[in-house]
Amino acid sequence: MLNLDTHVLLYALTDDLTLRERALLSNETWSISAIVLWEIAKLSELGRIELDLDHPELARTLARIQTWPLTLDICRSIKSLDFDSDPADEIIAATSLVHRVPLMTRDRKMRRSKLVPIAS
Repeated sequence: MLNLDTHVLLYALTDDLTLRERALLSNETWSISAIVLWEIAKLSELGRIELDLDHPELARTLARIQTWPLTLDICRSIKSLDFDSDPADEIIAATSLVHRVPLMTRDRKMRRSKLVPIAS
């Protein structure tokens, strides 16, 4: 199982993945942190993406993947992260840390983490 960063999920939906990302995603089940749903809603509201939470392709994808809730354990683990970022990215990374699910991201700060399991 992989935990997808918001942008990786969006790239998968718009077929804008690298060959490596496509290969990794084709061999694993997908999951997301619940905060990804909020990020998609905000990006849509701000006009930064054309997809919204009611988009048919996104709805089909969300119905097939695990969505990790924001929990006390995830919130507690944020303080142990070895990088600083925006709160959503920290929640996404902490979700991977707590559930021991490799994170798939293009974010350099998160990819440099020595604590967060990174998909490779």
